[in-house]
Amino acid sequence: MQLTMLKSKLHRACVTHSELEYEGSCAIDIALMKMANIRPYEQLHIYNVSNGERFVTYAIEAEENSRVISINGAAAHKANPGDRIIICTYADFNEVEIDAFKPALVYLDEQNHVTGTGEKIAVQAA
Repeated sequence: MQLTMLKSKLHRACVTHSELEYEGSCAIDIALMKMANIRPYEQLHIYNVSNGERFVTYAIEAEENSRVISINGAAAHKANPGDRIIICTYADFNEVEIDAFKPALVYLDEQNHVTGTGEKIAVQAA
């Protein structure tokens, strides 16, 4: 059986640009892409914490160490500079692969500085 699992996450990234006329995509600082194991042109699921929008696009590279998170093309209607978003990637695994897999979780502040990393999300308390 194949299961689709969370592969990586940039948690609470802050949108720095929203470029309606740019080729559709989400530009992400190369350093953040590396930390989160996101590849250029990889499918992204983006969840906008600020307005509730959810959309799918793909990753492109932004200048390394620029802390840029730019929502481009039609998706620019779904996120504005200053919005906090969660950027996720998913991958398919078989049951044997799942046991050894750990997602890359990267936590960001409002300037897209890394505040922490992890491989597991804590159990939610009641």
